[in-house]
Amino acid sequence: MKICNLSSGSDGNLTYIESEQSKIIVDIGLSCAETERRLRYLKVNPEQIDAIFISHEHTDHIKGLDVFASKYKTKVFVHEDGYNSLVSKLKKQLDIIAFKDNFFDFKGLTIQTIALPHDVKRCTGYSFLENQKKISIFTDLGHTTNDILQNLSGSNLVFLEANHDVDMLKANKSYPEILKRRILSDNGHLSNKMCASAIAELVKYGTKHIVLAHLSRKNNTPLLAYNSIKQSLFEAGIKVDEDVKINIASIVPKAIYKTN
Repeated sequence: MKICNLSSGSDGNLTYIESEQSKIIVDIGLSCAETERRLRYLKVNPEQIDAIFISHEHTDHIKGLDVFASKYKTKVFVHEDGYNSLVSKLKKQLDIIAFKDNFFDFKGLTIQTIALPHDVKRCTGYSFLENQKKISIFTDLGHTTNDILQNLSGSNLVFLEANHDVDMLKANKSYPEILKRRILSDNGHLSNKMCASAIAELVKYGTKHIVLAHLSRKNNTPLLAYNSIKQSLFEAGIKVDEDVKINIASIVPKAIYKTN
């Protein structure tokens, strides 16, 4: 498999995954036109996209869904508990497939899902498996649990949320207190420190590569997230670049990662 994050953060989330038999995207938080442009950056024709997997119905995850999926007749997958919430946000009738929490197959991929604690009816974390390789995308969660970490175990590559620095968020005068409380809640977003704690556990399960995702542009920076997490891991006896590799997802497409 190969994977490229085409956009990450509150401005829009969009991730491309290509396997031997399929081309899919996870979330589509950019406009249809911008999604087309970024796919063509990878030399991928939008008509080649076999399916869109939706984590939840917030705008930064579904902005381009209506237009793109109707234009290209693309299948849309969403957990059954999030189906009604998603449909309520759509203006067009789409080919939507509702699934339950267990393993299911799609065009050579095995998909594993789990509920993530976020302030929606249902937010889904996805793992995609092919040829004994596993990549996972877990963003928009207020905290981790043993079940979530176990679900991530065995991942060769994990896109994991590092949304904010707590002190930076608390000092942000442009954010009302109610919004700060939402972000800091158990159903909000992972902080750098919480992300580091999760990574420390994942390293025990054998994960060697993490991509920090969904960074806030107002309450975090790539350098701050990287350095903060690196220091926390060092204090836990884990050395970045030796025990685990860490990259950072961007608001524009950059790196293409491969599992083989």
